[in-house]
Amino acid sequence: MQTNPTYTSLVAVGDSFTEGMSDLMPDGSYRGWADLLAARMAARTPGFRYANLAVRGKLIQQIVDEQVDVAAAMGADVITLVGGLNDTLRPKCDMARVRGLLEEAVERLAPSCKQLVLMRSPGRQGPVLERFRPRMEELFASVDELAARHGALVVDLYGAPSLADPRMWDVDRLHLTAEGHRRVAEAVWQTLGYETEDAEWRTPLPVAAPPAWFARRVADVRFTRQHLLPWIGRRLTGRSSGDGRPAKRPELLPYE
Repeated sequence: MQTNPTYTSLVAVGDSFTEGMSDLMPDGSYRGWADLLAARMAARTPGFRYANLAVRGKLIQQIVDEQVDVAAAMGADVITLVGGLNDTLRPKCDMARVRGLLEEAVERLAPSCKQLVLMRSPGRQGPVLERFRPRMEELFASVDELAARHGALVVDLYGAPSLADPRMWDVDRLHLTAEGHRRVAEAVWQTLGYETEDAEWRTPLPVAAPPAWFARRVADVRFTRQHLLPWIGRRLTGRSSGDGRPAKRPELLPYE
């Protein structure tokens, strides 16, 4: 890892986490950690270029098929790859296949850029995570092994206490808030070797009184109606929230 490096371009590959959900902007679009990171890098490097190929809901096979070769052909200085977590949340998940596809993606991306960045994705505290934690940790073990083999950097968000706090997560309980995305951008920024701007991004949030019983029940009902049931419906019908959606920023263009 360099210290205060000069990178001239960034390509982000992945799913909703990299697309930026739920860092909602006034115009209805999503910003997210990758956009925030690109803005910081562009401020240091005139002519900096950025592409974001991420699309919500994508499984690792779709990321490999639709994004990896496109990203590799761009010849960017930095490529970030985050994928496979959507697979681990499916009722049926072949983890050997997921690991193999992740390895395929890394093997194709690592030689095409100066620095490949992988991540151990953040995990929200709660009973839902506990069900899928073994799969997630198996995925993250593969991330670590592939990074060591191919010279990639790993951003450990899973081990950050601040990002496990439910207050860092949107009402859908699947995506980070704006503050969560800001902290992820800081984590990647530091991992790339840039000077620290927020040394406390990992620090747990101040302890707060838990919400009242009634408020928790209202939140649970809203979550079930607005997010959980539609998610289950898509799983049962084989649909994805990303069906038909184009890449967020499909061309490697100067950041504005």
